[in-house]
Amino acid sequence: MKPVLERLADLRAAMAQAGCDAYIMPSSDPHSSEYAPAHYTAWEYFSGFSCENSNLVVTANEAAMWVDGRFFGAADAALAGTGIASMHMGVKGVPTVDAWLAEKLTAGKVLGYAAETMPVAQYRALAAVCEKVGATLSDLPLVDQAWTEGRPALPTSPAWILNTVYAGKAPAEKLAQLRASLNEQGCTAILVTKLDSVAWLLNLRAADVDNTPYALAFCYVDQNNAVLFTDTSRLSPDAMAQLAQAGVAVDAYTRMPAYLAAGTTAQTVLVDPVSLNAALNNALRGNALYTVVEGADPIAMMKAVKNETELNCTRTAHLVDGAAMVRSQIEMEQRVAAGETLRETDIDAILHKYRSSAEKFITESFPTIAAWGSNAAMMHYAPQVGADAALDKNGFLLVDSGATYYDGTTDITRTFAFGHLTEAEKLAYTRVLRCHIDIAMAVWREGATGGELDMLSRQPLWRHMLDYRCGTGHGVSHVGAVHEGPQSLRPHNNIVFVPGMVITDEPGIYEEGHMGIRIENELICVEAGESEYGKFLRFEPLTYVPIDTSCVLIDELTREEKQWLNDYHAQVLAKLRPLLNESEAAWLAAKCAAI
Repeated sequence: MKPVLERLADLRAAMAQAGCDAYIMPSSDPHSSEYAPAHYTAWEYFSGFSCENSNLVVTANEAAMWVDGRFFGAADAALAGTGIASMHMGVKGVPTVDAWLAEKLTAGKVLGYAAETMPVAQYRALAAVCEKVGATLSDLPLVDQAWTEGRPALPTSPAWILNTVYAGKAPAEKLAQLRASLNEQGCTAILVTKLDSVAWLLNLRAADVDNTPYALAFCYVDQNNAVLFTDTSRLSPDAMAQLAQAGVAVDAYTRMPAYLAAGTTAQTVLVDPVSLNAALNNALRGNALYTVVEGADPIAMMKAVKNETELNCTRTAHLVDGAAMVRSQIEMEQRVAAGETLRETDIDAILHKYRSSAEKFITESFPTIAAWGSNAAMMHYAPQVGADAALDKNGFLLVDSGATYYDGTTDITRTFAFGHLTEAEKLAYTRVLRCHIDIAMAVWREGATGGELDMLSRQPLWRHMLDYRCGTGHGVSHVGAVHEGPQSLRPHNNIVFVPGMVITDEPGIYEEGHMGIRIENELICVEAGESEYGKFLRFEPLTYVPIDTSCVLIDELTREEKQWLNDYHAQVLAKLRPLLNESEAAWLAAKCAAI
């Protein structure tokens, strides 16, 4: 593959030929996916850096890439020497993408973009910038012209329908639920654009996105029709039959704009501007029969609140995953004790061996992050064979990993202590553990939002004027994406938590150049009880894997925190023991010993 400088030169040549003065590439596909299929990762190809939630902007003489707090260190390292500035989003003094463009563009200049992969909300913000400075915003296919070397084709992996034994509801039931929601909102139709929403609505699964079992697809639903737009060759006769039984017609992936333009029935169409791309927006609004209503995708909340079948299945999946984690840690310890030098990628291989042996394993739910020492300070560090660190005698190993099984998706982080640690390192670990426990044992009155709950986790760090530049937790899909909204534990999240929601609990400390510490479990929101003051909610663990207590400063924990940790470990031992052999169970009993 060409060096980054040559790739940028190819893009700049295409820009010059098209009369384009600046070109923007958001980390997006036609569905505003967090993780895009390789065919759409133009921002990664032209920058040489892989991450989500970013924007790459290239002009004739400059280039800049905006990344969030998870990627600051990694972006700085990867972009060094490329001529691309690493822009730390949200940091004081760092301009936003819009502000930067407003400075660079002047009257008569052209800002190029690709409508197919541009979220309409971002398109409107860019249009406002261009209007302000007198520039022109133009849909230009420059990526197609400049990315001619090894560009992956559009994925068309085999698609299948998730059995209701795991999903709980059939597609016909979910379509009825969606249509009822549309009626309540005064709408007659909806354009479903997010991959996870299409997947949930039709129980559709595939492997078009790395580590995420989704198919590239759109869906149009009105009161009488439902049409799935995807590569029809991917669907087996059985899948086609199940869709037909649910009243779902199938058309080609690229046919949705033409379908919207050809509509002959007046409809009030609900669209989510967050995931609607500019090309579909133009097609939709070009049909005078459509009244367009912008609002949140109602499927997001439907799938966020798991049904009882989904919850029971995911509990089982987490126990299988917990047993795999136990076996992985046992092998890791045995090999280190035998004098073998393990590397970060060895940890990935060990985890894959045990997870993939499970009967219902589909794929890892994201690339495993096995990070030694200072590498763990990069929240989304990706170890590579030949460039990964060896585990040393003293320090922390952070392992963030997970898997998707036919009955659930898992996400877990454990930080393991090796050898001698300083008191400062032990204190940092203990503070992260306290943050983790404080969310896990929280009880709150019904009505609290993710932003309000997030503050509970940060107290042990805030008291010492410390913090972490990310949310405390995110939702997790059922047999789907490892990141799911709309709920999250983030400072500004205003979604009210309700029973059935799944969330991760993953506070951390990240000291660049020194260490990273994170402890993560998945939790279910459940009812805690009711009193004269109202209904109360709490969290129930989904993840059952021992937490390393060898480096905990016990006196730093409150009595309640110690009790929670001991109770949790008693549950870990009770739940995982039936899945382990005698020696594995003995190892687990030692790890779960009360402190």
